[in-house]
Amino acid sequence: MRSIRTFLILTVIATLILFNFIAAIQGYRSSMAEAEQLFDQQMFNTAMLIANLPLEQNTTDFSHSGDIAFQIWKDGKIAASSSNAPVSAIAELTPGYGYINFSGYRWRALAYFDLRQNLWVTLAERSDIRYLLAENVILESVIPLLIGIPLVGLLIWLIVNQGLMPLTQLSKQLREKKAEDLTPLSEMELRPELVQITRSVNSLIERLRSTLEREKRFTADAAHEMRTPISALKVQLHNIAEEVPADSQSLIQLRAGVERMQHLVEQLLVLYRSTPEQLAENSRLLDLYTLAQDVMAEQYYLFESKNQSIELVGDHCTINGNDIALTTLLKNLLSNASKYTPESGQIKISVKKQQQRVRLTVEDSGPGVPEALRNRIFDRFYRGAHQSDRNILGCGLGLTIVQHILVLLGATITVSNSRFPTGSAFIIDFSEAKKADAS
Repeated sequence: MRSIRTFLILTVIATLILFNFIAAIQGYRSSMAEAEQLFDQQMFNTAMLIANLPLEQNTTDFSHSGDIAFQIWKDGKIAASSSNAPVSAIAELTPGYGYINFSGYRWRALAYFDLRQNLWVTLAERSDIRYLLAENVILESVIPLLIGIPLVGLLIWLIVNQGLMPLTQLSKQLREKKAEDLTPLSEMELRPELVQITRSVNSLIERLRSTLEREKRFTADAAHEMRTPISALKVQLHNIAEEVPADSQSLIQLRAGVERMQHLVEQLLVLYRSTPEQLAENSRLLDLYTLAQDVMAEQYYLFESKNQSIELVGDHCTINGNDIALTTLLKNLLSNASKYTPESGQIKISVKKQQQRVRLTVEDSGPGVPEALRNRIFDRFYRGAHQSDRNILGCGLGLTIVQHILVLLGATITVSNSRFPTGSAFIIDFSEAKKADAS
């Protein structure tokens, strides 16, 4: 919007200045030509007056303004002249105008013959004074035009701003629209040119809303409908477990498949529930250290079953967020760390304040993530390339959900090597909650 406004204003002003400049030059030239004709006519009238001067005696010292010099010729001799006239003839005794140089100046010269008195008048007028007078007159008419350009530019700016006001309001309406607000834009008080744009945007919003609704409905319905057969499968597994040996590989694989399916359904539901509007509605001040402590205690059975040691260090740091989303995030990170950390491995959680941010780090002593794959592990349904990774229970959505939640919370995540001899570190930076957020 700003570039369009700037382009229109600069283009119109530049065009205006260009045409004014051309008009000023053309006006200057024509005005100078007209001024030259006026000055020549004035010289002619002056010569007629000089021809009527009394010549009873030979006078050669008429006092006169220094910008005019004249001679009166009679019978081939100078009968009278001004005190500043040269000794030689100012102009040839031929009627007409010309130029001559004397006394350090350039002069406009005129030769005039008076038939009644049978005498010649040669008259000279300084050219520099003529041009100075003409330029002063012309500039007095041109300068107001030049001074008016900034005022016209301001007027153009106001007109363009007023003309683009509906587009500015439409842009503001789009900019202030919340992510969850998929209501159509209002067409009230819109100019005809913007009605079609608004209708196109509304059509796009409607298609987007329909697509999101279908996706949410499908995810929710699919996850909900799958819970019933999974529950039935688990009941049947419990019954079968009483009839077959506990170490039956078929039973073990079947139980693992059902657990994996249940885990996938639960993760899909979490992904569906993690929407911007839900996070915004339930956002509040949270102590990240205390939250990590609670999640660690809740999932302690995972680490105990594999004889893994887990440690929480750091400080009590406050952030602004949604407790359900952050709990899901921590559960996925800790579950992921436990899955990929071998028996008797180590897991460490730290919460520390760094400048204006709060850093959460979850690191383990597992095999680690190769640097080339650190971006891919956040893709949906991506599992590790090694066969050992594929044997671990999971659906490939855990880290996808973690990244999705962090995007909604405005936080960032990076993956690096852990401080153990092997393993990965997931480093998350949150914005620290300010005191104003407490309201």
